[in-house]
Amino acid sequence: NSLEDEAWRLLKSSMVYYCNNPVGTIAANDPSDSNVLNYDQVFIRDFIPSGVAFLLKGEYEIVRNFILHTLQLQSWEKTMDCHSPGQGLMPASFKVRTVPLEGDDSATEEVLDPDFGEAAIGRVAPVDSGLWWIILLRAYGKCTGDLSVQERVDVQTGIRMILKLCLADGFDMFPTLLVTDGSCMIDRRMGIHGHPLEIQALFYSALLCAREMLAPEDASADLIQALKNRLVALSIHIREYYWIDMKKLNEIYRYKTEEYSFDAVNKFNIYPDQIPPWLVEWMPQRGGYFIGNLQPAHMDFRFFSLGNLWSIVSSLATEEHSHAVLDLVEAKWSDLVAAMPFKICYPALEAEEWRIITGSDPKNT
Repeated sequence: NSLEDEAWRLLKSSMVYYCNNPVGTIAANDPSDSNVLNYDQVFIRDFIPSGVAFLLKGEYEIVRNFILHTLQLQSWEKTMDCHSPGQGLMPASFKVRTVPLEGDDSATEEVLDPDFGEAAIGRVAPVDSGLWWIILLRAYGKCTGDLSVQERVDVQTGIRMILKLCLADGFDMFPTLLVTDGSCMIDRRMGIHGHPLEIQALFYSALLCAREMLAPEDASADLIQALKNRLVALSIHIREYYWIDMKKLNEIYRYKTEEYSFDAVNKFNIYPDQIPPWLVEWMPQRGGYFIGNLQPAHMDFRFFSLGNLWSIVSSLATEEHSHAVLDLVEAKWSDLVAAMPFKICYPALEAEEWRIITGSDPKNT
């Protein structure tokens, strides 16, 4: 257990305190790196695995503090180039700063300084922070049995604000959540703008959690109904159009294009020529997965680990789909895992394609 002890020691050393109370863990702690940038901040998405570890260890205080303090930062007053983020947006990260006390330069106080993307690398606002926050809130209630946190008026308001932001009407015709590039996963361009699988799996999971936690009051009635409708539409959409296996691959090869009408089979006008050569050789006879992205005339056939695994965790994937994904992982273990941790996505981009899609970002090597 020396490895586990070492891991806990490192996790404890990364804890951040606000007014002597633990509120999170920093994103990265590399003593050899003098250029810390914003990696010394508490990132919402990065704290989730830390939070789950604390919950499983029975250390609930830090998770409770994190949930309530990040809720206080849920603001729409921060601006970037005179534009305000949408009401209900959760920050990407926050930092504990010590500032002089107003009216007394000799005294200081601690403040929480959130970043909604206005100072972040790439200036991108996070889509996934609010979704992860709802999921962790539900995990806290399930793990501790303490439902008093989710029943608080301010917490209920926070859940509703996130849902209203995600369920707002727009120009999009699909039940999936529209995402700009770089606003999820690792805040870096990976060519996953539009409707990436990862966000849809988190969206579905957050909707399920919110359905369990929202108080059934008049103010929430319409929101709860919209939530339930979206859950059904989203699950049907992902299971039908994002799934790929050998059978579906053969169907795509036979797709007719430029189909018009409500009963069109190829609803997104996918051209069979889009199927990359590597996929035909790589796809096992047994198994399948959810593709990374789907947009009109475009399918991203890359295998994204988080989206597929979280689809299983949240039951967005059916039992049959779940077994098929794990069968594929087993069949392609040397590509997806090998002797290293699970790959974020497969296959890796190379050469000019890598430069164009990632903007030559070395962190995406």
